[in-house]
Amino acid sequence: MTFTQPWIDAGLIARSLAEDIGRGDITTQACVPEEATARATVVARQSGIIAGLDIAVEVWRQVDATLSLTLLRNDGATISVGDAVLQVDGSARAILTGERVALNFLGRLSGIATLTARCVAATEGTEARIIDTRKTTPGLRALEKYAVRMGGGANHRFGLDDGILIKDNHIAASGSITAAVTRAKQSAHHLLRMEVECDTMAQVHEALIMGVHAILLDNMPPDQMRQAVTLIRAHHPETIIEASGGIGTDPVKIRAVAATGVDLISIGALTNTATTVDLGLDFA
Repeated sequence: MTFTQPWIDAGLIARSLAEDIGRGDITTQACVPEEATARATVVARQSGIIAGLDIAVEVWRQVDATLSLTLLRNDGATISVGDAVLQVDGSARAILTGERVALNFLGRLSGIATLTARCVAATEGTEARIIDTRKTTPGLRALEKYAVRMGGGANHRFGLDDGILIKDNHIAASGSITAAVTRAKQSAHHLLRMEVECDTMAQVHEALIMGVHAILLDNMPPDQMRQAVTLIRAHHPETIIEASGGIGTDPVKIRAVAATGVDLISIGALTNTATTVDLGLDFA
């Protein structure tokens, strides 16, 4: 079974297996006959949003390509306690050897998807979209951002080469928003979008004068944020407005931010505070 999704990093999975297996799964080799076969099912121990099933399949495929793997749910589906999401048939040794790595990926990604879905639900009835940040686990960014999408969120930049986002330290190093944007426009091609982080109304005015594509309202209370949105919409209605900074995953706070009229709410906590969804492997 071969997968072509670009977010599946076969090398990452191979390294994860090597880390876990080391010189060999000595317990399984000692207890389980080499010729033994089994059917095992991945089952939800708690409710949530499932994500990472194709990763789990790839884990077991790398352990033993002869295993038969059957998806019983699709990524992005809501799961309840007791729901079976994946069935594995074949070598009992291979199933056991791949179990922990497969469940680690599934639990981690499902946790992110589940938390994202809760945050998305808090914006219902507004135009705001929940997006992630670059606050991801090193080496797992593509997977974690995929999980955000499975939870109904959207992705911000994947990396520093993905767009110009002028933040407070860029402004400090350049001297001002005007200086930073002017220099950036001199080096950016016409298709590259530019966003500026603002934490005061004066900075919002300056960013509007410079004609950037997007303005990030950083750590503003909802009343100030609403004023900024009104100002931006009045002068440049096409400008994308993002809220960020200290928003967290409290649905009441997310709802208050969404009600200000922003387009995007970026939340680093989607990927750096999500807890694992508990899934287990049951042998028939």
